[in-house]
Amino acid sequence: MFLVNSVLLGAGLAMDAFSVSLADGFADVNMKKGRMCRIAGTFGVFQMAMPLIGWICVHTIAIYFKRFQMFIPWIALVLLLYIGIKMIIDGLINKTGADEVKDKSMGHGTLFVQGVATSIDALSVGFAIASYTFLSAFANSAVIGLVTFLICMAGLAFGKKIGTKIASKAYLIGGLILIGIGIEIFISNI
Repeated sequence: MFLVNSVLLGAGLAMDAFSVSLADGFADVNMKKGRMCRIAGTFGVFQMAMPLIGWICVHTIAIYFKRFQMFIPWIALVLLLYIGIKMIIDGLINKTGADEVKDKSMGHGTLFVQGVATSIDALSVGFAIASYTFLSAFANSAVIGLVTFLICMAGLAFGKKIGTKIASKAYLIGGLILIGIGIEIFISNI
């Protein structure tokens, strides 16, 4: 049952990262497997780390973490709005179509921000797994990270496939998706 719960928790937490992966696939229809693994791996690592950080906070500085938790929706909203608006501006400036879109490369900073923004709500999972031993919390987080990686790889592949059909609008659509995710995270957590 532990494994089933971990997989289901991972799938639920990965939905934001899946949507961002889909948008990233839209934006780079010629993305290579190595880059796909780097993007999905980043999301997986963040989704694995955040519950562990939450678990550690519960067992060490829980009172301070509870105060910080009210800012989580705001942080996710600001980060995803920033990336989404930037993508829309890039899409409006570069209207040349698929050739221009394929040359766009997501930097390490953007990927880092996406990883944080899509996984910050997973900090609260640390409260849900507070009764676990550290080893159990680590195993749970590892499963969450693996599930996120697999789901994000699927999102990237699907985004690439769809992106070839809508290449000239990829950045606009991707930006709108990120803004929508930010708003959804904000509304569902307020």
